[in-house]
Amino acid sequence: MRIGIFFGGPSREREISFAGGKTAFEYLDKSLFEPVPVFVDSFGRFILLEKQLMYSSEIREFYPAKNIQKAGFKTYIESYPELASEPVDNETGTLITPEQFKDYFDFAFLAMHGPDCEDGAIQGLLEWYKIPYSGPGLMGSAVGIDKILQNDMIALVNGQEKKSWTLTYKNWVPEEYALLFQVLKKHLGLPLVIKAPHQGSSIGVAIVKDDSLEAFISAVNQCFFRIELEAETWKSLDTAEKQAWGQKVANLDEGIGFPVVLSGKTIYHPADLLPELDNHFVAGHTIAVLSSSNSEDQVLVEEFTTGQEFSCGCIQFDDGKPLALPPSEVIKMVQVFDFNAKYKPGASRKRIPVDTSLENNQAIQKVIAEVFEQLGINVCVRIDGFLTEEGRIILHDPNTIPGMSPTSFIFKQMAEIGLNVTHALTYLVRQSIRERIRSGKNTWALRTLLDELDQRINANNAIAKPVEYIVFGATDEEYIDARLRYGRLNAEGKIQPVPVLKGRDGQFYKLTNPLMFKEYVADVEVLLSSERHPLLTETSEKADKLTRFYAGNVSFNVTAYSDLAALQVTA
Repeated sequence: MRIGIFFGGPSREREISFAGGKTAFEYLDKSLFEPVPVFVDSFGRFILLEKQLMYSSEIREFYPAKNIQKAGFKTYIESYPELASEPVDNETGTLITPEQFKDYFDFAFLAMHGPDCEDGAIQGLLEWYKIPYSGPGLMGSAVGIDKILQNDMIALVNGQEKKSWTLTYKNWVPEEYALLFQVLKKHLGLPLVIKAPHQGSSIGVAIVKDDSLEAFISAVNQCFFRIELEAETWKSLDTAEKQAWGQKVANLDEGIGFPVVLSGKTIYHPADLLPELDNHFVAGHTIAVLSSSNSEDQVLVEEFTTGQEFSCGCIQFDDGKPLALPPSEVIKMVQVFDFNAKYKPGASRKRIPVDTSLENNQAIQKVIAEVFEQLGINVCVRIDGFLTEEGRIILHDPNTIPGMSPTSFIFKQMAEIGLNVTHALTYLVRQSIRERIRSGKNTWALRTLLDELDQRINANNAIAKPVEYIVFGATDEEYIDARLRYGRLNAEGKIQPVPVLKGRDGQFYKLTNPLMFKEYVADVEVLLSSERHPLLTETSEKADKLTRFYAGNVSFNVTAYSDLAALQVTA
């Protein structure tokens, strides 16, 4: 089956999308699927990407072409609006239209995030052209993108009480900043959590911890994707500092991105923005207000919730019933879990399950499954939340296309029921086809596609594959290398890789799949001498039929050997 891997798109999360696209490209089961990379640019064009470009470090490395970049800035294609009607460089790929999709792939694997990508827009386009796609359908996607609507709907399901306030852009008036801050402090208290309601990857999230009007104004502007720049500040910068400031605005993980609007004028490139600001202040203005052309029209202000932070995935059985995965506790090493904290090494750690009672973990799974069903989500979701000291479970931010690096929450949690990344991707493809059938569109063609895939999966499971042992020492470097090799061999689909750790005690340990998804080798060694958590055992037993279909026979027992020869290496 040809799998079009859609990544990129116009949203601020396009680089996270690129990382997810790489995962699908590298880890899809090559004995079942042929990956076809489809880069979606900021203009919404679809490009069959040259495969070697999938190994680029970021989108700006290959698109737009390096010879187009000007004035020393690294920008995205939207900074060059004149290119929207120009052909794509042959070294980049080939432009295709939705009418041509069926000529190149049978299924669209969506690794895109944010507005237009995760809100039902691309899903609706694919349904119109009869292309099955991964993840939830139109309704679940529409709910999953709107944090304000989510809060109301989740409360209807589980009765949770979380105080919040919706602030519209028209009510964000400079003369009333102080009054608004006083009102919000009175109703919600401090700290305040400010969120851009249609963003993900913790973009557009700020926390106002102190009783500071300046911090409050900065946080709200950040979530409106708006900059208030004072003349005095701008005039104090030298040329190099202005250049650095312009680049920061262009960076999607820390700036508001281009195009920007200044005094009603749309500006596409930082090289054009800097002289515009000079002229603006020369004309006597004391402040410049910059707004992203894709700014939010409202922001969500919430009370600050304290407790153990967790993230919990939910998938489905073949009959559509939900299976909540083991929740992961997020142990933050920083105060604000923003974009950088989420994706930069060392800013947080993950622990499965949450460090609480079995009953509390079960309660988290129960409410996650209920919300999954009642919000009309299917195939897969990741929902974040807090477990308070009083034992209350407060949920927020259902994520219908979770981040998909090989060590993302969803893959770590699916590993605990015996599915490696390749198995998990096969699940996402197969169950998505199953759910598209339920929509009553193109039904018999999709049933045929599903039957053919099921036959291939069953045939693969029936093949006795030769074993290859991946032996590595107890260092993080060797563990990372072993994980990469383990993933790539699983994706090739030709052999059965078996990881073997030589522990610090001199013993060799044949590891189970979950132990190849920890953050550090020290975590693995601790678990070697520990009883498996009862929640993990219980969830694995619930998932047994699903796991055996995708992964064959799975063992959760670690086997220890006194020497490597005892493993009888045959690969």
